[in-house]
Amino acid sequence: MTKGPNARLADLFALAGWSKGELARLVNRHAAAMGYAQLATDTSRVRRWIDTGETPRDPVPKVLASLFTERLGRVVTIEDLGFTRPGQTAAGEPVEGLPLPSGQVAAVLTEFTGMDLMLNRRGLVGAGAALTAGSALTSAMHNWLSADPAGSAAQRATEAAGAVPAGHPSYDRYEAAPVGLQEIEALEHSVEVFRAWDAARGGGLQRKAVVGQLNEVGGMLSYHHPENLQRRLWGVAANLAVLAGWMSHDVGLEPTAQKYFIIAAHAAREGGDRPRAGEALSRAARQMVHLGRPDDALDLVQLAQSGSGEEALPRTRAMFSTIEAWAQASMGRGQEMRRTLGRAEELFASDKGDVAPPSWMQMFDEADLHGMEALAFRTLADHEPVAARTAEHHAKRALALREEGRQRSQIFDYISMASACFISDDPEQADRYARLALLSINENSSHRTWDRLREMYRLTGKYAKYGKIEELRAEIQEALPRAPKPSRGGPGLKDADELKRAPGDIRDIRGARGSKGARARSV
Repeated sequence: MTKGPNARLADLFALAGWSKGELARLVNRHAAAMGYAQLATDTSRVRRWIDTGETPRDPVPKVLASLFTERLGRVVTIEDLGFTRPGQTAAGEPVEGLPLPSGQVAAVLTEFTGMDLMLNRRGLVGAGAALTAGSALTSAMHNWLSADPAGSAAQRATEAAGAVPAGHPSYDRYEAAPVGLQEIEALEHSVEVFRAWDAARGGGLQRKAVVGQLNEVGGMLSYHHPENLQRRLWGVAANLAVLAGWMSHDVGLEPTAQKYFIIAAHAAREGGDRPRAGEALSRAARQMVHLGRPDDALDLVQLAQSGSGEEALPRTRAMFSTIEAWAQASMGRGQEMRRTLGRAEELFASDKGDVAPPSWMQMFDEADLHGMEALAFRTLADHEPVAARTAEHHAKRALALREEGRQRSQIFDYISMASACFISDDPEQADRYARLALLSINENSSHRTWDRLREMYRLTGKYAKYGKIEELRAEIQEALPRAPKPSRGGPGLKDADELKRAPGDIRDIRGARGSKGARARSV
């Protein structure tokens, strides 16, 4: 089937630097290694794929995705190549590949995690792609997220009939099997274990384990279980995908993180949990603020708010509002930010606890509310220095309320407090909190904590001649080279000049849209 030139494949082909004949030979060789020894392609077929938009038969798209993933050092999916999947017509292909057709979510999930694990094994970092703008995601997914996630019984039956069965070449060689209640409960428990580890130690050490578990769940979803079990299994997939995304963001794999957040939203919707889908998209919004793209963040958080529907608990809506406020603060919109945080406080207080929060909301407690408020006011202080005093108040409350096992958030609170004190011309107290952050920062694998520490280091320049601050600056410079290397593979920091260039400033993956606000770092 032809549909005109395949621009996506042409772009990736140009990036890879192969000739058409070389790609044909690689496809045959790689296919044989993957167990498809009968496959034989040639230069003319490669030309037709690129120039006429011909879609090759299975397993060629899967082979090509694996080849391009290995060549480019980032996950490349079948959709990225401009191909459609079995049961998906070209005419129905969504703009920018979103939203994913129902019935294809498990296939995309399995493929993407498999490619990510391959990159992990080969030591590649996958940071070469650009982030999709928040407005593009909002345009593509608004109506989809607002629609009934379950659909009619007839529609679900049709989708089930068109799903790719286990054992199909589109899946890895993992043999899926039906699971029962006991297995799903064990999977739900594993999510809690991974979530607790992430909160304590950061995402770097357990990311591959989470991705591997998610890959297994994708295989399980190729079977159609009783509806109550299938919904819970989709919930596990959504929770693991959010964790994989957050851990990827935590170590600087930004395009990979965004893809996981999108997959999580799709998985949550497949399971009929619209608030969970909204929360996944709100993570993508927080990511955008961290990367200095608050306008994109506002687009995404508004989608999360509207898409979550009436089922979202007040505490969930309060969390959305804190992200919105942080984005507004980074754009210098102080009045809007204060109104939004006021709404967040009212929503949080109105949650009487008569309805148990879902597991994925249990991390957003009163300490997190104050932590986000501290971050918002500290970010606004770059535009309105007087806001630093309010940031101090909220940071102190957050630290007083933090539970054991939330070391990463505690480090962020210390850094927020120290930064606000520097802005408020209180270097003595700033030095105290900065040193508390340094005590535990080397025990954490979160690159975001180092990004925030670099931001705080800049604020120490004004006090560089003070004895204590001079010592503090030296300690920060000594500590930072032991930080995990930036995801793009750059060298470690060696001196203050390199420190000021900030490897946390991820300009190479921001894409075409620039920042409209100060660079801020996330909690």
